[in-house]
Amino acid sequence: MSKEMQEIEKTLWAAADKMIGGLSVSDYKYVVLGLIFLKYISDSFKERYQELIKEGLGLEEVRDAYTQDNIFFVPEKSRWAYIIENANKPNIGEIVDNALELIEKENPTLKGVLFKNYNNPQFRNVNLGEIINLFTNIKLGSKEASEKDMLGRVYEYFLGKFATKDGQKGGEFYTPAGIVKTMVEMIEPYNGRIYDPCCGSGGMFVQSLKFIESHQGNLRNISIYGQEKNPTTWKLAKMNLAIRSIDGNLGTFATDTFHEDLHKDLKADFILANPPFNISDWGQEKLIDDYRWKYGIPPKGNANYAWLQHMISKLSTNGKAGIVLANGSLSAGGQEAEIRKNLIEADLVDAIVAMPSNLFYTVTIPCSVWILNRNKKQKGKTLFINATNMGEMITRKLRELTDEDIKNIADTYHNYQNKTNYEDILGFCKKTDLEEIKENDYVLTPGRYVGVEEEEDDGIPFEEKMKTLTEELTKQMKESNELDKEIKEVLGAIGYEV
Repeated sequence: MSKEMQEIEKTLWAAADKMIGGLSVSDYKYVVLGLIFLKYISDSFKERYQELIKEGLGLEEVRDAYTQDNIFFVPEKSRWAYIIENANKPNIGEIVDNALELIEKENPTLKGVLFKNYNNPQFRNVNLGEIINLFTNIKLGSKEASEKDMLGRVYEYFLGKFATKDGQKGGEFYTPAGIVKTMVEMIEPYNGRIYDPCCGSGGMFVQSLKFIESHQGNLRNISIYGQEKNPTTWKLAKMNLAIRSIDGNLGTFATDTFHEDLHKDLKADFILANPPFNISDWGQEKLIDDYRWKYGIPPKGNANYAWLQHMISKLSTNGKAGIVLANGSLSAGGQEAEIRKNLIEADLVDAIVAMPSNLFYTVTIPCSVWILNRNKKQKGKTLFINATNMGEMITRKLRELTDEDIKNIADTYHNYQNKTNYEDILGFCKKTDLEEIKENDYVLTPGRYVGVEEEEDDGIPFEEKMKTLTEELTKQMKESNELDKEIKEVLGAIGYEV
């Protein structure tokens, strides 16, 4: 990351953190992210506006002169110059709301998407003028900034930071980039239809596009489809796509995927998803005879296998899916065990990756990545990868996968698929056939198959190691006794009986 980017992030977050005041993070994130979006589209518009003036054709106020270049048209009273001019007025909240309303009217794709609640009395403790002034000197929508994906990185940075601050709620809209990158690098969504039935803030789509760009692919070769239940999170996703000029189909409103599928006829080439873990109240009783339960009716008390089967029903003939689920899904009994058995025998499970704990901002439990494939290159086989020891702790509670970790996992999967340079590695990866999985009662926990990594022989005989350890323990016990004695003497000196 560039020094410039680090300074921008540091400045923005320090100010945001300072100005939260009595407002909850779940509300405050929309204040900040909404202003970031407003600054972006205003910067983009301003740069194009100045180009049109230089051309001298009088097109600087013509909407089509902007939209043909995927630039949002910004009305005069929505432009950043007007906002900053009025930043210190007591009615700035009303001015910002009106600005966003005008933008939606001029740009139908943004209708109902923008956060327009800055005039709400509950935000009176938020100094909007100060935040606006802070954003003024940061260019987010210029061509130079776009080439560096400045806005996208700022936006993702804030999403991640707010997920940390927001506690349990953060997981509703943000999946850590390391997990998403791992899945994207594994299933390689170069072209076709990409689908996420619980898309949160749209991180899966963003990483897919970054993958395509990094591999010199053509973004026009993909179509994006998604759905999100939470209305405010759905807006975040729409904004996240809009700032990158991505025309994705996320439906015209937010709604529950199980009960109101907005893409009923879709057959996706790639599915990337992080469904909410272990949801108990998902309305199973209303969906008992649903066509999606081809491999068994999911239990009422857990939606994990409902998500899996929903996504399988969406896969095209050659479709692949990368899905994050809680580890319990790998070994759960009852109805889930029966469904898992049927999925395995249908030869849909291509790979399972056990991920390390502490990757999420909201929960410490480890998770696993399921790679499902309707057209496996290794018929009748499943690859197990144990990545539980990977990653680096960047705080006491949060771990991140390194680029090297992600490459190692993805390369292992591709080598396995292509039958080139692949070898089982004790403790890390194992190519397994159906018979072995059957012998393990169809449990898919990678640790059962990859084994335990052998410790490197340091050349020191066992007897010598034991002698050293015994001497060290004896020394520590002696020091402990002496310390106890000193403590008793000190306590006795102040009249405290021990």
